[in-house]
Amino acid sequence: MSIELPRHDRCECTLGRRQLLQEWCLGFGSIAAAALLGGRSAIAGGVQGPHFPARAKRVIFLFMHGGPSQIDTFDYKPALQRDHGKPLPFAKPRVQFAPTGNLMASPWKFQQYGQSGAWVSELFPNVAQHVDKLCFVKSLHGTNEAHGGALLALHTGSDTFVRPSMGSWILYGLGSENQNLPGFITLCPTLGHGGVNNWSSAFLPGIYQGTPVGNAGVPASKAAIEHLRHPDASRELQRAQLDLLQTLNRAHSESRGHEDALESRIQSHELAFRMQTQAPEIFDLSAESDATKKLYGLDDPVTENFGRQCLTARRLAEAGVRFVQCSHSYKWDQHEKLKEGHERNSLEVDKPIAGLLADLESRGLLQDTLVFWAGEFGRTPTVQGGDGRDHNPHGFTVWMAGGGVKAGISYGATDDYGFYATSDKLHIHDFHATLLHLLGLDHEKLTYRYSGRDFRLTDVAGRVVKEILV
Repeated sequence: MSIELPRHDRCECTLGRRQLLQEWCLGFGSIAAAALLGGRSAIAGGVQGPHFPARAKRVIFLFMHGGPSQIDTFDYKPALQRDHGKPLPFAKPRVQFAPTGNLMASPWKFQQYGQSGAWVSELFPNVAQHVDKLCFVKSLHGTNEAHGGALLALHTGSDTFVRPSMGSWILYGLGSENQNLPGFITLCPTLGHGGVNNWSSAFLPGIYQGTPVGNAGVPASKAAIEHLRHPDASRELQRAQLDLLQTLNRAHSESRGHEDALESRIQSHELAFRMQTQAPEIFDLSAESDATKKLYGLDDPVTENFGRQCLTARRLAEAGVRFVQCSHSYKWDQHEKLKEGHERNSLEVDKPIAGLLADLESRGLLQDTLVFWAGEFGRTPTVQGGDGRDHNPHGFTVWMAGGGVKAGISYGATDDYGFYATSDKLHIHDFHATLLHLLGLDHEKLTYRYSGRDFRLTDVAGRVVKEILV
């Protein structure tokens, strides 16, 4: 028996039975080795980390798409309450997304919680019970007033060019802890404002791209990885079919020289085959106890959707997925009807987030899992549309928990009204540098050569904010 491969303009190959078996052994021996090494060795460019002992092994990113208002959630401003209706006593940014009027007080009361005395508004009563686990950063700032650019900056470090996402950089640097699951999964991601570029590997090899499960237009209960199991073919038959396909792909690759795209496709086929053993179980929440489901709010239609994302994220993190993103999309953009919109949004996410923090802690996972909550920017203290707020990238709040950050602290500050970051300012690049550091990666050394230069997540900037590290 012989197998004749299609003629290409660069070569023609004919494989006999013995040679075919040899190709299978050699080709899949290298794939097996790659799997043992975190899926890295067969991909050009190699892996450069970890560079030093890590405090965190994995990341769960809770993304609030649209831009939650820092001055209505976690950045209490008494002066804003006092001066409601008055003009802002200093200049507004030179570039604004849209005109705004005078100062508008927060519609919600704030209260101090925990030993840390952190101020939290009425919007997040459940998260407020966990403030002593949280590290608030109240001085993050970016440069882009538009959703698309701001999302790309937060996710990739660049608002002007297509660059690898932070999840892809982390997977490139560390590989995956579980070879039967993708190392980077994004649950119900938005398809707008940059879309796939927010979880793309860009010029990094494709094996590091995020795997989307569902999208923002699909309820989390319907989000799934399609065709995980073949309805008819046995694993043995699938293995034989895949071996033949991979042999042809290897021969094609050798005939043309190394191609990242083809190599990534070969490895993605292998990952898809291995996923059959574990992924269906991970995404099936029926085995969770009623108490756990209630903790995440799965018993309430208001909280069920985001609660399902958070519970799935915990299961993925527990199984060794390196980077998991949950997205609450696209709901936080209240240019008007701030009170109505933010109250609806916070009701949907507050209990699930608190449940995630409690569950991670009870399982001993919080100490080496970094959880961070963020939108692409904050909102203005000045009014828009009568009862709304405009985009504000100049000073907004994010928080982190677990994974080596100091608990129960607030770092940085905005001005008296919450418009600009004024002390201990953190740029997006600083945030990314700190994130990588917690994972044992030096942001200046985690580079990839492409098109004649070395690229990194933090471009040519960024500093590790050691003041917030344990």
